[in-house]
Amino acid sequence: SCQSGVTQWIAACSGLLQTTVVQGQCRRMLYGIFQRRKTGRFRLSSVCGGLTQVHGAVTQQNRSFYNTNKHLSAKDSLQTSEEKVGAFTRIIEAMGFTGPLKYSRWKIKVAALRMYTCCVEKTDYEEFFNRCHMPDTLNSWFLVAQLHVWMCLVRMKQEGRAGKYMCRYIVHCMWEDVEQRGKVMGINSAALKEDMRSMVENFYAALFGYDEGILSDDHVLAAALWRNLFNRNCEDPRHLELLVEYVRKQVQHLDALSGEELLLTGEVSWRPLVESDARSILKPLSPVYNDEGL
Repeated sequence: SCQSGVTQWIAACSGLLQTTVVQGQCRRMLYGIFQRRKTGRFRLSSVCGGLTQVHGAVTQQNRSFYNTNKHLSAKDSLQTSEEKVGAFTRIIEAMGFTGPLKYSRWKIKVAALRMYTCCVEKTDYEEFFNRCHMPDTLNSWFLVAQLHVWMCLVRMKQEGRAGKYMCRYIVHCMWEDVEQRGKVMGINSAALKEDMRSMVENFYAALFGYDEGILSDDHVLAAALWRNLFNRNCEDPRHLELLVEYVRKQVQHLDALSGEELLLTGEVSWRPLVESDARSILKPLSPVYNDEGL
């Protein structure tokens, strides 16, 4: 009576029980499990990695096979499911085109331009240059701007296909702005083209470094900032500590913003580089009461 049952469980466990084991060894291994069959329900989590049999039907539980010690925000606990698209949309997007989005593309482009404008105009570059001892050059401006653009990209990639489309246009606006600023500063066209090529390479290398840093501990994030933002020229660890705290609190601040409003308006506010009241970072939102006091 156990011969068919042993064969089924070997197939269900995806090879955890090797087929070369003789029948007697399999029976001794599963003896304690089959003894609980009287109750009508038993678990094979210790043998089959989370398989459960309920009255003969086999189902697979959702289990986490990795562990992390990073600090998750309140929004990370409720991740939205992947947006479902049809076969036609997948085909045209595989060809390089953009399928139908949740909002109008024109509205998303306007919101992307406004978000990039917030990265440029709402950031105090003079404070960055003074506190971090950075030279006041076009390259230093670009390094600070790309840090804020990266934080916006991290936030908008959480909003599905519309957010990813907005990310592409934010990067497009950034390169258009860099080229225009170089022309206004009177940089030679050949030199500007070469500088922009170097900036493109450094930008995508910085994205990988910052992504690794935000998902890891502060040591990895500080190393990414030292390589990309400070260009390996920072000798004061207090500057790195200041920037690590700045990035962490900005990402937390952006996570608290509504994704729907960001897709439609693109309005982003930034916390100051140095907080006048450090406890304000962790200050919870005040409750709102109605006319009845509830």
